[in-house]
Amino acid sequence: MQVSKLSTLTLAVAAAVALSACGKKEEAAPAGAASAPAQASAGGDVVKIGFAAPLTGPQSHYGEEYKNGVTLAIEDANAEKPTIAGKPVTFELDAQDDQADPKTATQLAQKFVDEKVAGIVGHFNSGTSIPASKIYSDAGIPMIAMATSPVFTAQGFKNTFRSMTSDTQQGGVMGKFVVQNLKAKKIVIVDDRTAYGQGLADEFEKSARAAGGEVVKREFTNDKATDFTAILTSIKGANPDAVFYGGADAQSAPMTKQMKRLGIKAPLISGEMTKTPTFLQLAGKEADGTIASLAGLPLEQMPGGKDYESRYKARFKSDVATYSPYGYDAARTLIQAMKDANSADPKVYMPVLAKITHKGVTSSNWTYDDKGDLKDGGITVYKVENGQWKVLETVGGGVAKDASAAK
Repeated sequence: MQVSKLSTLTLAVAAAVALSACGKKEEAAPAGAASAPAQASAGGDVVKIGFAAPLTGPQSHYGEEYKNGVTLAIEDANAEKPTIAGKPVTFELDAQDDQADPKTATQLAQKFVDEKVAGIVGHFNSGTSIPASKIYSDAGIPMIAMATSPVFTAQGFKNTFRSMTSDTQQGGVMGKFVVQNLKAKKIVIVDDRTAYGQGLADEFEKSARAAGGEVVKREFTNDKATDFTAILTSIKGANPDAVFYGGADAQSAPMTKQMKRLGIKAPLISGEMTKTPTFLQLAGKEADGTIASLAGLPLEQMPGGKDYESRYKARFKSDVATYSPYGYDAARTLIQAMKDANSADPKVYMPVLAKITHKGVTSSNWTYDDKGDLKDGGITVYKVENGQWKVLETVGGGVAKDASAAK
């Protein structure tokens, strides 16, 4: 379901909590807001959780799937008839479109602060999460973001938490993998100059150099480009063994197609924003040979992956792509912290969130270090073969006991 800017997705079952982060049962949603059929019980209070991601534009497929995971988490939590401090509580999701735009993201952050939301799941992009985090920090509101840039949790804020491993971890694995496993000696790096793309490329470069690889060229583009002829012509002259791209599938797909048309034999290597069904659709037959990493385990190896996949398909009539399990776990972790603290007041439950141990879909040991980075984060490397993503290697992350090891 497409959610327009400043619209609200309301998911409610029954409940109440007389706490500062909660509000009394609200009036009917305004036109354009989407509400679940269930309503809070008479006299019940509501705990509002904010969500922000790109829900329109070229990155909307990321945001919509991410939102679906959070939606399912809120529905599941409410179906359990939760209580806080002995009183029933309804969790309500306020889902907003930040358009992957930093300015819009900060405007939404202030909106959420003004509305006194209890917590935030999001934002999606590093470039939106980082500027928004200062606003949430000043207001004392915790956020569990999909952002992978190392900068996000290096700002010294107490309210910033991740739902995926950072670019430091992912870039480190990929740099070493390309040099040691692919035997690449000469490497070219391209990034889209976003906080995510440049950050991932920087960490990849550090790791590749440390492993003995030579970075013979570093180029950059932007997150709107689709014609890479000039850059790729220059790259072809360097005769690289591998080309790493830090950025999204809207750019990596045409890039890999143009690489092959120009006769560049080196494989395209990228991160999780390339490891998507959309990349396969956009790149077509030229997708084969592309290698990409994804923070976390393959869905079938996640501790709760199989059950989540079946319930997600039943609820949304679509396949799990990439991000929704992490959105699900982020929302459930936020809610667990409130329940464990017996309070939806951010000042009360945020210290509990920092020390939490959560058994979720993506990990059986969701815990944070003192910066808000996940301790138990795996990285999986994939390759496109015959138009499908296939697992090459999984590093860390606590593979599910009933799942076979990745080869």
